[in-house]
Amino acid sequence: MNYSITKNGKPLDKKLYTIDEKTKTFSSNESGLVLDFSNEYGWVFDTGSSCTFKTGPDCTFKTSFYCTFKTSSDCTFDTGSNCIFKTGSDCTFDTGPDCTFNTGSDCTFNTSYKCVVVRRDIYEVIELEEGKKIKLNGYSIKGYKVLVKKTTKEMTVAEVSEKLGYDIKIIK
Repeated sequence: MNYSITKNGKPLDKKLYTIDEKTKTFSSNESGLVLDFSNEYGWVFDTGSSCTFKTGPDCTFKTSFYCTFKTSSDCTFDTGSNCIFKTGSDCTFDTGPDCTFNTGSDCTFNTSYKCVVVRRDIYEVIELEEGKKIKLNGYSIKGYKVLVKKTTKEMTVAEVSEKLGYDIKIIK
């Protein structure tokens, strides 16, 4: 395993974080960390605020606010506000407000207000709307699709009959 965990330019005391190389999990309540896992993939990070991450692909991040991410593709982010992301494709973002995304294609966003996406595969800038979940189109295809949450409601046979306006019978 080849990685670096620092704070204020010095290696972080090992008592201030837990790391499990078998499950590839890093956890710390510390803020202001700089994590360089750029030669690694598939890690899970759970940290405080004002952290900087540099990783390979397939990573998951759960952080507070004011974090900066530079990753490869297929990553998942669940963050607070004021974060900056520079990623590859196929990433998922669930964030607070005031975030900037510099991404490739096929990413999914569910954000708060004042967030902007800048696509690198084609020149496109998208201002995200609060509460609207979107997925970017594929490589070199401008635009996005709005993802609609599907709702279901349980109904009795009588309720369905009434809604449709004719009798329904269950045949066994």
